[in-house]
Amino acid sequence: MAMNVGADRGKVKSDINVTPLVDVMLVLLIIIMLIAPLLQKGVDVKLPMAANTVDKPDTQDQTVVAIDASKNLYLNSVPVANDAELASKLTDMLADKHEKLVVIKADEDVQYGAVMDAMDALRQAGIEDVGLITERKVGAGTGGGQ
Repeated sequence: MAMNVGADRGKVKSDINVTPLVDVMLVLLIIIMLIAPLLQKGVDVKLPMAANTVDKPDTQDQTVVAIDASKNLYLNSVPVANDAELASKLTDMLADKHEKLVVIKADEDVQYGAVMDAMDALRQAGIEDVGLITERKVGAGTGGGQ
């Protein structure tokens, strides 16, 4: 920091004060850090636990079908009315994609039949590659066998 001493007392100071700029930038950085994870969350479901699991895939570029505890269907976080609408929307969405992989993210409290109905709708849309997302059990390894 510099001090004004002597003859420069009455003159206009032409130095840029960067302190307010740094304060604003830090506040914006904190806001972005808090908001970014919320934008990627998607549908709020409680995933089932599994011991033999791999890291969750990056669902940004993938097609995700979510089923909440009330059996509501979501296609990439957008609500879908029923299985027939899910099949038609998936057919349209994946028509131009080379890899037709769909990931199912189902709540652990949803009935098994609801997940099977969603998988039947996927097969109706011509999708054979289906993945299930689970949470890793606490203390469980990757299932690598030792």
